[in-house]
Amino acid sequence: MMNIWLICDDYYHPGEVVRQGLEPLKEYGYTFTVTEDSAEISPEKMGEYDVIIFSKSNNVNSQNRDKWMTAQLQQAFVDYVEQGGGLLVTHSGTASYRDEKIFTELIGCFFTHHPEQCPVTMIALKVHPIMAGAASFTEKDEHYFINVIAEDADIFMTTFSEHGAQAGGYTLRRGNGRICVLTPGHNVEVWLNEEYQKILKNAIQWCGKKEN
Repeated sequence: MMNIWLICDDYYHPGEVVRQGLEPLKEYGYTFTVTEDSAEISPEKMGEYDVIIFSKSNNVNSQNRDKWMTAQLQQAFVDYVEQGGGLLVTHSGTASYRDEKIFTELIGCFFTHHPEQCPVTMIALKVHPIMAGAASFTEKDEHYFINVIAEDADIFMTTFSEHGAQAGGYTLRRGNGRICVLTPGHNVEVWLNEEYQKILKNAIQWCGKKEN
């Protein structure tokens, strides 16, 4: 059994999409605590969870576009990971944090832009535990373009569309913890795709492993 904190919901990305997308994974014994209000995010609460799934851009919630990620909270995420926590950053979790240097340094990238929604194909680049059993697939999505700044990012998946190819999934290790970044996921159909479900499950398991 794994205790997971899902942080989601922002002005452009309704939390309901992520909640629906993770619902099928409950059959594997995962327990999800969902937080959509940024006021409820605290350093003290982070330590209660094996993995944090972070799918929230830098907006307070779906009605409020104000930024919420303070320097204190950025450092709290760093401390959580370095002390052995697992952080799975999905789609909007990379967005609007370009100026939050502590956080972008932690997750190893920042979002630059995306074109209009279009068919996006997810393709494995290498053999990796997070891609185990998962085949390539295509869904209509926002094709996220990111700048990967972490030199040690282990990129295992690419996203491809008429607009080009981008890093779509990679892992990092920081201190005693693990980070995985997955950029697909604007639409619920992406989350519920059978192949992406495998990737999400594998990513949760990988992030939840403790380093020696």
